[in-house]
Parts: sequence; C-alpha cells; structure tokens
Amino acid sequence: MAALRKLPSLSILSLVALVILAVEPYESLSSSRKSVHSGFKTDYNGVGSGMCTSVVTVHGYKCQEFEVTTDDGYILSVQRIPEGRVGGGGGPNTNRQPVLLQHGVLVDGVTWLQNSPAQSPAMILADNGFDVWISNIRGTRYSRRHVTLDPDTADYWNWTWDDLVVHDLPALVDLVFKQTGRKIHYIGHSMGTLIALASFSEGKQIDKVKSAALLSPVAYLSHMTTALGDVAARAFVSEITTIFGLAEFNPRGEPVSDFLKVLCAQAGVDCYDLITALTGKNCCLNASTVDHFLKNEPQSTSTKNLVHLSQTVRDGVLSKYDYGSNDFNQAHYGETKPPRYLHIRNLSTTELEEYQ
Repeated sequence: MAALRKLPSLSILSLVALVILAVEPYESLSSSRKSVHSGFKTDYNGVGSGMCTSVVTVHGYKCQEFEVTTDDGYILSVQRIPEGRVGGGGGPNTNRQPVLLQHGVLVDGVTWLQNSPAQSPAMILADNGFDVWISNIRGTRYSRRHVTLDPDTADYWNWTWDDLVVHDLPALVDLVFKQTGRKIHYIGHSMGTLIALASFSEGKQIDKVKSAALLSPVAYLSHMTTALGDVAARAFVSEITTIFGLAEFNPRGEPVSDFLKVLCAQAGVDCYDLITALTGKNCCLNASTVDHFLKNEPQSTSTKNLVHLSQTVRDGVLSKYDYGSNDFNQAHYGETKPPRYLHIRNLSTTELEEYQ
C-alpha cells in the first residue's frame, strides 16, 4: 500500500462544540431521528429514498444506492457517484479508480456533500475521473437498521469504534472491491482515520487498499490543551453513564443538551466562542458555515463509542475499549487490560511541534 498521507489534525472532540450549538433543534433533522430507512433503489437516476435523491442527483450527478450487511448484522447505506457531471474521464463503464470516503464521529456521508459541487470533495473527485463511494457507518440516519435489533433499544447501540474496525470497515471495503475489482483509494476524516489506522496496524484491509489519505488524522488524543476539550473527554469517561443512562448519544436529545450545559458551567471553561474553546482559532468556520452544517448534522453515535474515544484522552494510549475492571476485561479479552494497537506510535510534544 502506498505511504499514508497525513494532513494537519484537529481534535476529534472539536465536534462537541457543534453539538452544543445544536441544543436548539432544527426541524429539518428532527424528522429523521427515529426513522428506519428501507427500500433503497440501485438505479443511476437516484429513484427512491436515500442520500442520492437528497443531495446528489439534485446537482445533476448520477448516483447509486447500495446496502451492505456487516457480519454482526448492521445494515449500512453506501452511495456511489460513478462519474462526473460533465466530462471527468468517461461514463460509468470506464475503468475509473474507486475511492471510498469515510466520515468521522457525529456526522454521516453527507459531510462530503455539504457545499456546492465545486467545493464538495465527493463531487470534485467524481468530476476528476474517480468512481466515488460514500460510507455511512452504523447509527447514522441512513444506516439505522439491523437484521434483528431495533435502534430504539440499548442492544443496538452496544458498540464502539473497535466494532467499526472489526465489522463496518471490512464490509465497506469488500463491497467496493468486489463491485469494481480494483484496489481502492481510502479517504478518511477524523474517526474515519482512526479506524483505518487501527485496521492497517493489524495488517487488515491492506490487500484491498491502494492508498490512504487521512484528513484531520487522530489516534492519540492526549495532546489536547483546551479546557473544554479536556473537561468533556474526562466527563465522558467518569460520569456519562450515570448522567445519561442512555445507549444512544443523540445530540438533539434533552439529556445530551443538559449534560453539555453542565460542561460549560465548569470552572475555567468558556463556551461563549465554542469552536475556539475546543480547537483554538479556526480559519474556516463562521456563523454561516456552522448554520449550514447544522441543517444536516450532527448525527447520533453510541454513548459507549464516545466513552472509548475519551479513554484515549485519560490514558494516553490507544487500545481497545476498557470495560472498567480487571474482571470485565478478562472476560472480553482474556487479559486484565484492554489490548493496545501497538503499531500506531504516539508522538511526543516535541515531535509534534517539529512535524507542524
């Protein structure tokens, strides 16, 4: 596999700021929160329900809807833009290089299509000759289905990013590989980089992936310095289950809103400028872009997933989910501590400064 390309990183928890901004619900999103999408069509004109109709074909692109079922029963929605709107190297039968776009936490595949065609990565790639595939991981609006589990039950949400590494990513990569017969370019953002790094570190998927581009790459999260980011992460680890008692982390729900308000009341935390409070000065976000983002995002994830992400802040290591006691870890892993992803090295502060 070609060398990984890394771009400057932002904390995965920077999205918490956007979640806090979303305390006041938008009608455009609330209707999708508990819906179960089914009956996707696989025709190039985007006929039927789904993301193709909502955000792709309206711009004049052809689009296919696919479904893939993971080996633990989650039914994932995948979109394909087989060719560019104009030109772009031929039609859908051309031997175009496939590229898989994997979103991060608290968003879905729409994140690659938020802007105009000239500014949306998925459409830019299609217009430049790529066969574009867009993933939506379990729990997001177009992937809220399972062969037996109901998304309104806790069992549906009993997963972390470990499960995305083990179940979702292999199903998605295999789908694209089998449909195209070619190794893929992988582009991940935020948590989408984490699951790729964890998978590659164990030698998985590398026989089907040609290259990987990692946007805002994250693995170790112990370098955060902002007060809000630190408080949020530690609260997820130590308090979230007692505060919520909820398996689904629904950013539009009242319990989550109340919890985030509590975070902003902590000493040393200033939520007046939320984005800056978490990430430092941000070059590319303003009131207009945030408002546009909130028309489609944020999406649900499992509370357990956010706890897992926050454990890396607390512990300073990258490992599988810590069940909180030696006995529970022993039962799940055969050892008292969760296994580490050993081949992903944590850079020192000095090394990070030199890299930047």
